[in-house]
This record gives sequence, C-alpha cells and structure tokens, in this order.
Amino acid sequence: MKYLVLLCDGMADTPVAELDGKTPMQLANKPNIDKLASLAYVGICRTVAKGLKPGSDVANLSVMGYDPFDCYTGRSPLEAASIGIDLKDSDVTLRCNLVTLSDDEPYESKTMIDYCAGDISTAEAAEIIKTVQEKLGKPPFKFYSGVSYRHCLVVNDGTTDLGNMTPPHDISGKVIGEHLSGSKNAAPFIALMKESNTFLKNHPVNIEREKRGLRPANSIWLWGEGTKPSIVNFEKKFGVKAAVVSAVDLLKGIGKCAGMKVPDVEGATGYIDTNFEGKAHAGIDAFKSGCDLVYMHFEAPDECGHRAEAQNKIKSIEYIDSRALSPILDYLKSSGEDYRILVMPDHPTPIATKTHSSEPVPFMIYDSRKQFSGVESFTEQSANSTGVFVEHGPDIMKILLEK
Repeated sequence: MKYLVLLCDGMADTPVAELDGKTPMQLANKPNIDKLASLAYVGICRTVAKGLKPGSDVANLSVMGYDPFDCYTGRSPLEAASIGIDLKDSDVTLRCNLVTLSDDEPYESKTMIDYCAGDISTAEAAEIIKTVQEKLGKPPFKFYSGVSYRHCLVVNDGTTDLGNMTPPHDISGKVIGEHLSGSKNAAPFIALMKESNTFLKNHPVNIEREKRGLRPANSIWLWGEGTKPSIVNFEKKFGVKAAVVSAVDLLKGIGKCAGMKVPDVEGATGYIDTNFEGKAHAGIDAFKSGCDLVYMHFEAPDECGHRAEAQNKIKSIEYIDSRALSPILDYLKSSGEDYRILVMPDHPTPIATKTHSSEPVPFMIYDSRKQFSGVESFTEQSANSTGVFVEHGPDIMKILLEK
C-alpha cells in the first residue's frame, strides 16, 4: 500500500468579496482533486487544538500524526534542523525574517510593508545575512542563512520567555510599535532588529533591488522562539517509511527530526512560481526508492493568502492539481499497488485577514480499493456538509493509515 498526503498549505478560506462571495477552492478548476473527492471519505478536521496558535508548525505536526502538546518546542528549532544546525539542549532559536519596513522614524512608527521583502532570492538573502552576522553575530548570538526570506538566529543559553514576538505576516500593513514585545527578556532582540535597520537600508543588495523596482530587505524580524525539538521517528511510530517533499525549512525540519527522507528540489520556492513538476517527480522517486508514504507540501496557497492575492490563490490550487497531482496519480495508477490519498490544507489563510486562522479544515481520503459517497466538488462547504468531524487533528494520520 502506498500513501500520498497532498498538503495544500493555507488553501481553505472564507467567502471573498472580490470573488463574488466564493472561496478560491470553489472557483479553482481542479478536476483531479474533485474526481477523487466524488469517491472519497470527506469531512473536516481540527488541526489546531484549542489553546494553540494557528501556525504551520502546529498544524502540520498534527496532520503528520504528532500531538503538538507532546512534542512542540517552537517553530524555529524545526527550521534550524532543516538548515543543519546542531542545537545544544540549552540553545534557543528564533526565526529571522528579512522584511520591508517603511521609512518612518522612529523604528516603532514604521509600517510592515512586506513580511518577505518582496520574496527576496536566496542568493541575495545570503549576502544580507552574512552582513547581519558580521555586524550583530557576537556571542551569544549567531545568525544562519536559510531560504529566501526565512533565516535563523541561535542564542546560547537563551530563554523562550520573550513575551509576544509577533509573526510579521500577522501585521502586514500595520504600524509595528504595538506589536513589539514589551518583555524585558525581549529587549535585546528588539535592539537587534532596530540596529539591523540602520545598516541594511544602505546595503548594496538593497540598493540594487531598489534600482530594479524591488522591495528592500531593510530589517530583520525575530519571532518563533523555541528549543531543541524531540519528535518520535515516524517509521517507529506508524510502521511505514516516509518522505517529505517541501520548499520550506519548517517542513524539511519536521521531516528530518522525524527520520523521514527529505529530498531537495531545484526551483522549489514556496510560492506560485515553484517547480510543481519537480516536486511531483521527487515524490515519485521517493515511492520508487522504497517509501510507503510521501508527504507533499505546497506553500503557494498560504503565501497568496498572506498577500491577499485571490486570483493567484486560485491559480496555485489549479497548479497543484494539474502539475503535481496529475503525474503522481498516473504513477500510482500504473504502480500495480493499492493506494490512499489524503488531500487537505493545514489551516485556513483567509484573503480577508491575510493571516492564519484556527478553524477546522476540509479533508478527503481517497482509497483505490473502495468507494465512498463523496462530494461533487472538494470545498470548505461540501466538506462541512458531510457531518464528518475529526476533533483531534493527529487522528487524521491514523485514519489514513487505517490504524
């Protein structure tokens, strides 16, 4: 038996005014997903337990079958694992975004223009993080370069008691002052953010980006603090060999911590311009190399939600269906083995709010051996109409694996 998880990050939404009250899932042309849904077990699942913040870290751990209350120690340590940082038990890590802030003075009066600095390239970002490390990377701080705008700060003998270190994608278009943590322990990190702005606004990479009409990465933004994670090996937990295919360090980090195969895919960006076909082939190769389960993660719908790009969110769903699911389906059908496919988002990322929500998400499980009554089209509304509700998110993996 082969198992495919098609995780469409942030795909679920609420009715969008500019889409005549429809959601991107309702309007997307997704014939492969809808055909499977017509024969699938369909319902909704609570991937973010009450009391937890609706991050992709918590939600994806749940879909993978892990209870965040048992194993979650913060977002950035998972990303650190992907980058290859060997953390000590006493280390604390923070996500280090490269962001675009307005030119207002003082720092507290600035507006969060762009949480990802115009989707800055990994090569450009590496040059900026190199400078950040040279200027600010004095003990106990050390900065590590990641992918695009996503990077990492490691603090030796640090603390996670930092108050509210707000995710930058939660405050797009807002003045940042009231969203800076007032905790005494957070003060050194706020100081790093402020100091970075003094030299990054004139960084050669940013000067060239502005010449090309692109947004500058004129500040770092620190958040997502945590300590070394402890995640049970996936194969030992569930008895199947697994792989994670993703463009983002968070998912790669979870995969590495869980002992899964984590292939790199050239041209995988985490946005709508990602290499959909390359990720599909990486998934197929993982099956061919002996993996029983492949967890295919697509960040694009989430990024489009954060940017309030309704049409691009529709396109991202269509691309997942036509450019990724289609070739994987062809492979599974020709493999001669039975297979099950789980399709779902990790959390909603509504266009209206441009950030994550904790609402339950639609899911569907297709089984090549048997048919269910299914739904005509896989949407938030149709999934909710079935009356099927998985309250405990980690149970969804057990249901997929028939455990």
